[in-house]
Amino acid sequence: MNLAIIAAGESSRLKAEGLKTSKSMIRVNGECLIERIIRIARHHGANRTVCIINRREPELREFLASADFGMPLKLLVKDTTSSMHSLFALAPFLTEAPFCLAATDSVFRETEFAGFISFSLRQKILDGVLAVTSFIDDEKPLCVSLDDEKRILAFSDSPEGAGWATGGIYYLSPRIFDLMEKARQKGISRLRNYFKVLVSEGYVFKGFAFSKIIDLDRPSDIREAERFLSHEDRG
Repeated sequence: MNLAIIAAGESSRLKAEGLKTSKSMIRVNGECLIERIIRIARHHGANRTVCIINRREPELREFLASADFGMPLKLLVKDTTSSMHSLFALAPFLTEAPFCLAATDSVFRETEFAGFISFSLRQKILDGVLAVTSFIDDEKPLCVSLDDEKRILAFSDSPEGAGWATGGIYYLSPRIFDLMEKARQKGISRLRNYFKVLVSEGYVFKGFAFSKIIDLDRPSDIREAERFLSHEDRG
């Protein structure tokens, strides 16, 4: 299993509140966010990481180029206009098998990630599994409606009537790249809008419930994430 990481954002909100480094380099319980997702994914089956970052964060680039993560890491340094374009830039490295896609600012419990991967590996006819949570604290959540079998029926930018929001963790078939050119020609931007196109075209996704996923966008989220993870540490 490949792990794909999108870390090409500029962390503008956190930097406006005094952050001096890349969001991916924020430490939660002493561990960098990007290091944490690589470690967890490796423990649960990933054997290679591909990661995209922007050109304006040399500290993050140096860290990824020099650290030993216990598996190969392919680093792509490129400025993109959206998370969708970042994923498309990684596509050439992700075409041979299903892969796990993650954003570094999603903080979750490792035990729930293990369940997510186990569930995803058992699915044979899906185009993907998305981590979802009923804990909705994002200012701009991507909400989903699920049927009784947890199949995703629709995506929405509003929590009204949805009850679930995606959490920045995905297990995806490389089939999702079949509509790349169509999306580009239509001027689609943002990953959330690409998922909407995929569902409208008949692609099948399921949601896997996490109790809580913290989208780390504010300094206060760091403390909340550490408190959340401390409960897991105590079992």
